[in-house]
Amino acid sequence: MELKGKVALVTGASRGIGRAIAVALAQKGANVAINYAHDEEGAKMTGELCKAYGVEVLLVKADVSKREEVRGMVSNILEKFGRIDILVNNAGILGKNINPLEITDEDWDRVLSVNLKGAFIVTQEVLKHMKKGKIVNIASIAGKDGGTVGAHYAASKGGLIALTFNLARHLAPDILVNAVAPGPVDTDLISPKIKEKLRKLSLTEKIAKPEEIAHAVIFLLENDHITGELIDVNGGRLMD
Repeated sequence: MELKGKVALVTGASRGIGRAIAVALAQKGANVAINYAHDEEGAKMTGELCKAYGVEVLLVKADVSKREEVRGMVSNILEKFGRIDILVNNAGILGKNINPLEITDEDWDRVLSVNLKGAFIVTQEVLKHMKKGKIVNIASIAGKDGGTVGAHYAASKGGLIALTFNLARHLAPDILVNAVAPGPVDTDLISPKIKEKLRKLSLTEKIAKPEEIAHAVIFLLENDHITGELIDVNGGRLMD
């Protein structure tokens, strides 16, 4: 797919991986709808970074786990751009507790609601208007090896991987669906001490920059012969 002039929706794009993906799309000439749930200032910063490449930008506030808000978001995008060619389901949260014996029903439901149900809701609502296009889901190494940040997070990302494969089978050849599974990523969610620990677990002796995840997303969007694929970006920490 030639990305220049396309319209892309990136969820959870106010910082970190989402911001890097939005900026990478703008660098390729795509117009970008930047979704955020709470961090409006962060979303504005992402928008300014994207505008620097001469593309059109729309900030769209919505909790992806709430269907009515998602419908409003999609409606706003269609009103401005007239279509959606690309969807990147990046929005995700961590739970409050890691120990499986301490995860509450509320914590479990919230993580699954945003990370898995949210991706499903956004995809459903976008598909009502997408005839041809690309979808990339941002999963995680935790969805394959269980991770270290909680059973709820691992379950949500494992479910997202399965959802990717299911959608790929149902939507081809007009809509191609893939996923990227990052290992640890250098964002403000990880303390310097933990970053150093994680770095030592990687064969590349580093943890990923958000831009390296974005690079994998762009590869999947530009390639028209890949669907139902999961790309690992974890520095050799987990090998299939």
